[in-house]
Amino acid sequence: MTMFPDSAEQAGALGGEHGIEGFEYYCTPRGEHERSAKTLAWESIDKMASSDAFHAIPLIGSRPLLQIIGERAVTAWMAVEAHQRAVGPKEIHWIKDASHVDLYDKKEYIDPAVDKLTGFFTAGLAATA
Repeated sequence: MTMFPDSAEQAGALGGEHGIEGFEYYCTPRGEHERSAKTLAWESIDKMASSDAFHAIPLIGSRPLLQIIGERAVTAWMAVEAHQRAVGPKEIHWIKDASHVDLYDKKEYIDPAVDKLTGFFTAGLAATA
């Protein structure tokens, strides 16, 4: 099963802004890789549909959890669900105006994320020293 159509316009017709973003990253020199098949095996569809990726989150236990999410990320609901299932200290940090794909390689969104991570790890590692 092909994951991306032939053009950004077709991707937009199928998946809106999220479809266009995926196409513009995975199907252009911005993020494309020569060995990427850009397909999905039909045999894996049922496994993905029936999988619960969140069931093991409580196993993180008392370890601190930081999730960095773009405000416009279509995947934000997943982070919120993971946050709700986490049992230890947890924090969600929203990156203003960023989408999911923006956090891959756009400096104006990555820099605030790195700053947040730096503070999180600095405080967390200092507490264990």
